Amino acid sequence: MRQPRVILSVTNDLVTDQRVHRSCSALSEAGFRVTLVGRRLPGSAPLQRPYHTRRLSLLFRKKALFYAEYNLRLFLHLLFAPADLFYANDTDTLLANYLAARLRRKPLFFDAHEMFPEVPELVGRDRVRRVWTKIEDLIFPRLARRPDMAAVTVCQSIADIYRQRYGLSMAVVRNVPLPSPSTSAPVDDLLAAVPAGKRILLYQGAVNIGRGIEWMMAAMPHLAECHFLVAGDGDIFSSLQRQADAMPNVTFLGRLEPQRLKALTLHADLGISLLENRGLNYYYSLPNRLADFVQAHVPVLATDFPEIHRLVATYDIGTLVPPAPYDADTQTSTPPDPVQLAATVRATLAHWDALPTQRRSDLFARAAADLSWNNDKQTLLSTINTII
Repeated sequence: MRQPRVILSVTNDLVTDQRVHRSCSALSEAGFRVTLVGRRLPGSAPLQRPYHTRRLSLLFRKKALFYAEYNLRLFLHLLFAPADLFYANDTDTLLANYLAARLRRKPLFFDAHEMFPEVPELVGRDRVRRVWTKIEDLIFPRLARRPDMAAVTVCQSIADIYRQRYGLSMAVVRNVPLPSPSTSAPVDDLLAAVPAGKRILLYQGAVNIGRGIEWMMAAMPHLAECHFLVAGDGDIFSSLQRQADAMPNVTFLGRLEPQRLKALTLHADLGISLLENRGLNYYYSLPNRLADFVQAHVPVLATDFPEIHRLVATYDIGTLVPPAPYDADTQTSTPPDPVQLAATVRATLAHWDALPTQRRSDLFARAAADLSWNNDKQTLLSTINTII
């Protein structure tokens, strides 16, 4: 029997997008011939994947010209490449996929990792937001009506919004990891900056605005017994790293290879996930780092937003802190008091130190059993099978 061909597309360089890698792997295991299309950056690392990859070299790297060039190049590729299914990841790849699917009469699958017009980078940029919203206004109702198109998203709150707004029924495929096997990836160099006996606070993920990294840095002078590690890269990495140079208990590690990041997470005492209320995308988010911390049995300190609350409260795997007041006009949040935040960190560590080992193990084992890609990939595959 001929294997159906599926082309997935993203706008990143494929290196660290673990959700898309998991999707590609699940499709490959299910018998699809997978091609993943992204873009090439000057520093993009080589890839070794069990499926085919293609990275487009573009003239433009940022803003409108990048998105226009990428979607045009992607559309031309999809127009002629052998395919039985087009798989668009996020709204920034949707236009090219939709047009190619209609012209070639192929099924289209859409995976919304977030509410794209609500990402913090677009808050206050009303004209740009209107462009992305217009694309969704045009295409989402058609996704809802056509039997050869289907969609999923990362949490129930976003699914509910799109159902109410467009009549689009979206299954929920959470951004959760595979069960974490033991890893022997070396991390001694990453831990070299942490003095012996210090408690490790870990943030992992994009170093972008609205992630609360600055708040944690402000609290670190009041946490002499702790060291804050930041694993990731992003728009404000350089500016925050410069600030950290003068702070003895803050270290920026940059972007890490996934196996090294998993190994590092096992050394953390507390996972940090503090978000600002910069639009609905953050308010309804369920950061994948929370599931990564759960798999490593690391408690979390996280913002009390709806989906995060549902997770932390259901499994009792950390501490929730109230959202910081946010002024939409000035696009600024009122930061939490550094002394109070430090006290919350200290109290959270003390709570977990006092918890019996078996009780702690049972809590995380229960959470990890649910927050596993082994569960959510079945939803992904069954939804795709309705249109292929």
